Amino acid sequence: MKELMSSNIYDAAGAVLIAGSCLESTHPKAFALLAEGMDRVYTLCLEQTHINMAITKIAAMLGTGQIQRLVFASVDRSPHCVQLHYIKHELQRTMEIRIPVESYVAVGDSCVKVSEAAVEASKSLARLAEVFP
Repeated sequence: MKELMSSNIYDAAGAVLIAGSCLESTHPKAFALLAEGMDRVYTLCLEQTHINMAITKIAAMLGTGQIQRLVFASVDRSPHCVQLHYIKHELQRTMEIRIPVESYVAVGDSCVKVSEAAVEASKSLARLAEVFP
């Protein structure tokens, strides 16, 4: 496991997990499930790193053509970690992504897959206010 922002872009290959840096210590069983079968595991703390810096780093990693699958994982209900799941959408504004990209949140000892629709809805408080007045 390596810290994303201090890793070389050419190190990322195969199936890549980018997890919130606190995930392993707060949800060790869920983290182990997510890391299983991954070729590379990186941690990222969006309390320390601005999301735009992370987007640039991940775009460069994707640009090498070595990543075959990308998974973002975080603890649930964190206002900083939720940004991990927005990275795919921001990358799509500038590049075509031709690999599977998935999002998961850890809840207790398990992992919940987060749909694209859920990620998108979470970015619109106005839309959520209509559903949850």
